Amino acid sequence: MRNAFGQPQSVLVLGGTSDIALAVLDRLCAARTRTVVLAGRDEQRLAAAADRLRAAGATTVETVPMEASQPSSAAATIEAGLSAAGGRVDLVILAAGILSDQEAIEDDATATAQLFEINLTWPAAALAALRPRLLAQGSGQVAIISSVGGVLARRDNYSYGATKAGLDFLGIGYGDSLRDAGVKVQVFRPGFIRTKMTTGLEEAPMTIGVDECAEAIVAGLSSSAQVIWVPAKLRLVFGVMRHLPRPVFRFVASRR
Repeated sequence: MRNAFGQPQSVLVLGGTSDIALAVLDRLCAARTRTVVLAGRDEQRLAAAADRLRAAGATTVETVPMEASQPSSAAATIEAGLSAAGGRVDLVILAAGILSDQEAIEDDATATAQLFEINLTWPAAALAALRPRLLAQGSGQVAIISSVGGVLARRDNYSYGATKAGLDFLGIGYGDSLRDAGVKVQVFRPGFIRTKMTTGLEEAPMTIGVDECAEAIVAGLSSSAQVIWVPAKLRLVFGVMRHLPRPVFRFVASRR
């Protein structure tokens, strides 16, 4: 249950070793969050994340297994995560995902299928399994970490972008389906963030660090906005770019 300040006291993270999610949790635990459940694949990294959050102020940190390449396992992960949290949870952060090299996977059916399974199919199955539990609670909040990569198709990341476009679309509709039940769903659209996932990649304009990203997400959690751009000025940039003729956009995108 949220405290008197409206802050979540219990959080379930799907993708529990995500740099962005952990930076958000650092701030939540330093405030009022006391129970955290981390779902992930790498046991050593989950254990290290749990220690980090206890140091940040959490009193109970549990970990549960999660295999995002197997969408059929999503329902079991949701069940295990909610059980570890005590049966209900104030906030669910969906941060599962991988970043692919477009040229490396575009002729590889298996790699492409895995990208879609991890970034879109597993999250869709997890949200479906979560929905009746949220309805039963009659409260709660879901933060879906999407990407500006899903807003406009680009040659250099169209497969990744397609998964995020699908997740974005799903999250907005999912939120509408739960609005009358007292559940808030928000889609966050970060731009290029300096994390372990982007190490070694050429930075895009308006790149920010993970701490700045986390600050924006924490602030966004308290807002009524359904879609939140990180950083906020990307909303204006993409508002202009989405109206460019396709040949012009291709030229601009190739020059970044």
